Amino acid sequence: MSLLALSDITAQLGGNEVLRGVSLEVDAGEFVGLIGPNGAGKSTLMRAALGLIPSGGARQIGAEPIERLPAGERARRVAYLPQGREIAWPVTVETLVGLGRAPYRKSFAPPDAADRAAVEAALSRMDVADFRRRPATDLSGGEQARVLIARALAQEAPLLIADEPTAGLDPSHQIELMETFAALAREGRGVLASLHDLSLAARWCGRVALMDGGHIVAEGAPADVLTAERLQQVYGITARIEEGPDGLLVQPLARVH
Repeated sequence: MSLLALSDITAQLGGNEVLRGVSLEVDAGEFVGLIGPNGAGKSTLMRAALGLIPSGGARQIGAEPIERLPAGERARRVAYLPQGREIAWPVTVETLVGLGRAPYRKSFAPPDAADRAAVEAALSRMDVADFRRRPATDLSGGEQARVLIARALAQEAPLLIADEPTAGLDPSHQIELMETFAALAREGRGVLASLHDLSLAARWCGRVALMDGGHIVAEGAPADVLTAERLQQVYGITARIEEGPDGLLVQPLARVH
């Protein structure tokens, strides 16, 4: 079942063409990695997919064009973790994660049992339950990142779109997050995440879409997309690529001048 279908998406920012006819689908049970160099259009594509910026083309969430979905229904179908993660108010971690349940509650309604269970599961999954009473603004940058991911998980939407979710996380918590995303896919949900770490994408994503210059230049299984020739063409690097017992390993080695 398709959770997100994008067809011929175009977008301009500041008068410059940023997306050029991008088509992409994410199905239930998939963890899709969106990869590519800085400025390739990954973040813009995510915002366009959610109707956050003007864009051309067709966008569907489930079987519905996004334009037909009220904001509340969009939030029940898609959880979005943007790249910018500033926490402005010193609310407790538990309160902040609980904001992920807002699409399911009427204004000023107290959380019910389902809300509390979802928050507890998200706190546990991101290893931040011990911080629940602390002001979120008192945490380190990496801890704040994990709390904001927990808020997105608490939303329990069928589709999660995450823009550079591993940024600021130490290696252990990067792997923990990839394990979580893979588990969500096994549970029948869909994940679309932009990633700069090619080894994480190769190891954990079932499919990757490689962007460059505002369009997708290759899409498929990581081993088919992340070839030495393509990494040289798109990233301008040489890389060590090996298939090991734990999956595909991609280690950038040097720039190609």
